[in-house]
Amino acid sequence: MLTQNQISDYDRDGFLVIENFIGEADCDRLRSRAAELVHEFDARGVMSIFSTHEQTRTSDEYFLESGDKIRFFFEENAFLPDGRLRQSKERSINKIGHALHDLDPVFNEFSRTEKIKELTAELGIVEPLLLQSMYIFKQPHIGGEVTCHQDATFLFTEPLRILGLWFALEDATTENGCLWAIRGGHRLGLKSRFVRVDGGGTRFEVLDKSPWPEESLRPLEVSKGSLIILHCLLPHLSRENRSNKSRHAYTLHIIDARSRYPATNWLRRSATMPLRGF
Repeated sequence: MLTQNQISDYDRDGFLVIENFIGEADCDRLRSRAAELVHEFDARGVMSIFSTHEQTRTSDEYFLESGDKIRFFFEENAFLPDGRLRQSKERSINKIGHALHDLDPVFNEFSRTEKIKELTAELGIVEPLLLQSMYIFKQPHIGGEVTCHQDATFLFTEPLRILGLWFALEDATTENGCLWAIRGGHRLGLKSRFVRVDGGGTRFEVLDKSPWPEESLRPLEVSKGSLIILHCLLPHLSRENRSNKSRHAYTLHIIDARSRYPATNWLRRSATMPLRGF
């Protein structure tokens, strides 16, 4: 699946881009299924907003209990002051998460291919467990910024054995909010953890207060069907989408069963729905 040069590039840079990893038909199938899920979603009474600017404030129970469910989160600028949506729900959803890969047959089939299993093994995940999935819309005109972060801040294992897979279901450019990454930034160490608080809620546990060297950020513009593999310590972000084009993507996070998954992680599952591999 991967050449030795590709593995070396991933180890050096903290990310790897593989073009044409999935076909156009698979991209369109996931987009079509996501559209069906949003259409079926009853948005009455749901105002859960996803924002990385005030994450401890916006992480309500609807969000915190989504680890073993399919739930819908709105863009920060989706609502009018009186609480009504500015536009249709189809143009207002930020993302769907976080158990699409287990609960929806279309996303389950896509997420558990031999191709992805082999790729995961080649990158050192010996006993893979599919932890989290997200369908991200990056809506035209209101697609919110995702500030610079490391995946291990939100999904932590001891030792760190976490792999992020980011599938471009549409072309991702600087115009519509592609990913940006600090090449080699995974060697800077973990800066913070987003943890549960006893009694309810969340907080950031700061480990390193030094700022990100954001002047080193580089855009990862990719075409539809590309895969971006992300090291769990890689600093990356995406900017606002103020264009008239969406930037749909599907993401998977995979951990290794040999590592411990602390109970302080925000994402939890009930005992009746344990994590599964391929």
